[in-house]
Amino acid sequence: MDLRIFTEPQQGATYDQLLAVARRAEERGFDAFFRSDHYLSMGAVSGLPGPSDAWITLAGLARDTERIRLGTLVTAATFRAPGPLAIAVANVDAMSGGRVELGIGAGWFEAEHAAYGIPFPPVGERFDRLTEQLEIIDGLWRTPAGSRFGHHGEHYTLTDSPALPKPVQSPRPPIIIGGSGPHRTPALVARFADEYNLAWADVEATRARNETIDAACRAAGRDPSTVLRSVAQVLCVGADEAELARRAGAIGREVDELRAHGLAGTPDELIAKASAFADIGISRIYLQVLDLDDLDHVDLVADAVMPALERK
Repeated sequence: MDLRIFTEPQQGATYDQLLAVARRAEERGFDAFFRSDHYLSMGAVSGLPGPSDAWITLAGLARDTERIRLGTLVTAATFRAPGPLAIAVANVDAMSGGRVELGIGAGWFEAEHAAYGIPFPPVGERFDRLTEQLEIIDGLWRTPAGSRFGHHGEHYTLTDSPALPKPVQSPRPPIIIGGSGPHRTPALVARFADEYNLAWADVEATRARNETIDAACRAAGRDPSTVLRSVAQVLCVGADEAELARRAGAIGREVDELRAHGLAGTPDELIAKASAFADIGISRIYLQVLDLDDLDHVDLVADAVMPALERK
């Protein structure tokens, strides 16, 4: 079972805070450091000092870390044109020595689009655009050096593109697709994804959702086992009840609610919950760390949870 650290910088974070978490995660043996790609805080938080661009941040982390993999969960297809996004990700892949992964989705948070002047079309068009973006990004990266790439779609046209630069990873960095849409998401996973991620769902909902992904893969003629399965869960662990309550309070949540809807509790509880996901075929968990200053939280997982899950 791979454990990855997943952060939400739009809630309020400096680059130095993110770097501290990424370096601690790297030192303690976590598989990856991921961040959301959002431009507006959610809930009753100020978001100070303000949003940071996901791919600019990851470029910095690519140079300031050495081993840990880096990526987004997930980049909104509404934020960037597909050609420049393919260039940016390939650049960061080179800057990291081939450690980047692209999580990408249709976009959903209308308020951040309004706040920063980003068009927010209806959901059907957003999925149309996401489909074309995946076709373009995958096509640009896979086009052999010296060849040209073109795309003529409803929303994007690329003419005589040299399809450069190439990422370090061949044929391309891993692509992660998430979400719970019943039809278009599974079809896109079957066509493009190396990994399917489901966030905030319990074990039974995750099992049912992955059966849908399996069916979509078989319908597309793809072996379902070639799609890695992962989940994202909020993290709140304490060595005892007092520490657990303190950490829950620091992120404005209740212990009982977190126990019911996240990876929360004592280390033994986390091991049991994570093992239940492993039993249904989940091989990777993104641990949503919301208090970025609590590096002891990361240490506790590394010391008391990770060793047991390495055997899963």
